[in-house]
Amino acid sequence: MTTILPHMDLATRILIVDDDAGIRKLIASFLNKHGFRADVAPNPAGMRALLAQHTYDLIVLDVMMPQEDGLTALRGLQKTEGPPVIMLSAVGSDVDRIVGLELGADDYLAKPCNPRELLARIRTVLRRRDKLANVAPADPVTTPRPASECLTFTGWRIDLDARMLYDANDQVISLSDGEFRLLRAFVQHPRRVLTRDQLLDYARGADTDHYDRAIDVQVSRLRRKLNGGADGADLIRTVRNEGYMFVPLVAKG
Repeated sequence: MTTILPHMDLATRILIVDDDAGIRKLIASFLNKHGFRADVAPNPAGMRALLAQHTYDLIVLDVMMPQEDGLTALRGLQKTEGPPVIMLSAVGSDVDRIVGLELGADDYLAKPCNPRELLARIRTVLRRRDKLANVAPADPVTTPRPASECLTFTGWRIDLDARMLYDANDQVISLSDGEFRLLRAFVQHPRRVLTRDQLLDYARGADTDHYDRAIDVQVSRLRRKLNGGADGADLIRTVRNEGYMFVPLVAKG
């Protein structure tokens, strides 16, 4: 049975999908105490029923569920451009994390997780979403560029202060926090071979929640978003047995 826990109508609305009633209750209660409105569903079918009734700001989605698992549910959410998703998994293997990221999950936590860590991850994902929504230009031709530190390469522009990537039409390209940190490392060290360990060090920050993810997965996702730039070339070159190189020249602008 799907349960909706009451909270303020104007609160940020989170949907928790987990077949474990104890975990649903624990997470929902914790989030409600911290100013969110937490709804819960025991399975993906219940999730879809609530999505048809309400608009959610974020979904916390368990991976291991009977009948229909979380990864299958995530595929359906991505087809409908649903809200950002944080995956939870009792397995916590690299394979699960990689598959979840490839399918478009915004974050991934192994169970059991500290509710405070989940709260921090939720706030990070929501801040990133709000920042993109606030700066996305309604008219990319007439919207002025923000005055901040920017670097350009092959028609792209990355704003290091606003943490935004713009394409040649000045439209914002959505990047996860991990993808932005990785791209920042590349543009600040162009035309140099960077090992995976170096990329982890460059991309890691005091507040990052992505440092434990596979660099190869992040590079793969970043490549797909950059593919189709000014010259359509692959901007990130794999250097066998060494790491990666950001190929284009980078200029201030």
